[in-house]
Amino acid sequence: MSQKKIFLVLIAISTVSFLLHHGGHLNLTLETFWMGCPSTTVSVNQGSSGHSGKHTSVAFLKTHKTASSTVQNILFRFAERNNLTVALPITSCDHQFCYPRPFSVHFVHPHTSPPDIITSHLRFSRTELRHLMPNNTIYITILREPGAMFESLFSYYNQYCLSFKRVPNGSLETFLDEPWNYYRPDEKDSMYARNTLTFDLGGDKDRPFTELYVKRFAAEMEKVFSLVMIAEYFDESLVLLRRLLAWDLDDVLYVSLNMRTADSKSSLSSDNTEKIRDWNAIDSALYDHFNASLWRQLRALGLACVEREVQLLRQSRDRLVRSCFGGSLPPLRSAAQITNKELRPWQPSAKVTIVGYDLPVNISKKGPIPPRDECLKMIMPEVQYTKLLLRSESVRYRKRLPIRSRQQTARSVGQPRVHKESSSQSLVP
Repeated sequence: MSQKKIFLVLIAISTVSFLLHHGGHLNLTLETFWMGCPSTTVSVNQGSSGHSGKHTSVAFLKTHKTASSTVQNILFRFAERNNLTVALPITSCDHQFCYPRPFSVHFVHPHTSPPDIITSHLRFSRTELRHLMPNNTIYITILREPGAMFESLFSYYNQYCLSFKRVPNGSLETFLDEPWNYYRPDEKDSMYARNTLTFDLGGDKDRPFTELYVKRFAAEMEKVFSLVMIAEYFDESLVLLRRLLAWDLDDVLYVSLNMRTADSKSSLSSDNTEKIRDWNAIDSALYDHFNASLWRQLRALGLACVEREVQLLRQSRDRLVRSCFGGSLPPLRSAAQITNKELRPWQPSAKVTIVGYDLPVNISKKGPIPPRDECLKMIMPEVQYTKLLLRSESVRYRKRLPIRSRQQTARSVGQPRVHKESSSQSLVP
């Protein structure tokens, strides 16, 4: 190697080392150089201008018990940083879009429309979402291994889903031995007791399993969703998500949310895992299909490249945590132990404990290093964050009212409509 090449390599390594040491922001170009990976393969879409080439129209189908709350938090924070509008439910729908009813544009709060991003729980309706979202919207979702997911559903909804509630002693094993003794397809909350992923995706949870149906359903989903993340490979999925949306690494940093305590979980035998997969046969086939699809995409990118980016993501997350909270993550606590009510996670019942983050004492009080607003939102539960977003978007909506009135007047006298207000209202033909 020539002296000139050696010199250039040393300069490059020194520059990257300096930025890493000082927690500097790594843009897409520098990350690509550092990792020796292909750059983002998705072209910048129309409507992304003004946000450094990042794609800003995203529909995330938030499935149940799949780490989807963590993805939602990433999207909420990205929307706020980039002054984007998030579609939020009307008050009567609470923090979900009137789930389990099929999604309708009428469930969207008028102060949050037209939106750039939608990410709260809903039952998927392609037609309704296409009427709501911009033409260039990228659709994503996330799936989880059916055994672990069903155990979590059984624990979380044990006091709500009648199919679970009528099981003697609340025993998952008892339910799995004879599920038809307890399951009623048409009763309230039955979607939590069988093929929940299929139901969330708009499919028929009680359709008899056939390979042909699953193949057709998976093909439909592949036409809609540009990325199906897998919860068991969350960081690897984020590598693909970041590249798909042309986002910076900082945009996908996270901490895990909506977790249960260890004593709220049940260990599954291999026999019970197989029973769960049999009972949720459509979910299982969909998971296997999209898990294989994810790994095809990762291999195409290069597994060594993916691993380097995962490590970079985790290092960046650790630096952010140190910057936010003066060291490590705040301690996990039950809702009753968390002093700040804005950080208390919702508790489904007395039989399961969902933990959240409590701020360190020197931060909870008026200490020397108060956390930034984004740091608090990174650990804020879904319900509180949704309410906070709705308040802020309602304020923005009211500020735009004079502009909307002027435009209505202009249209009434034949003047052209202001492009800024109309650009995101186009519909898919």
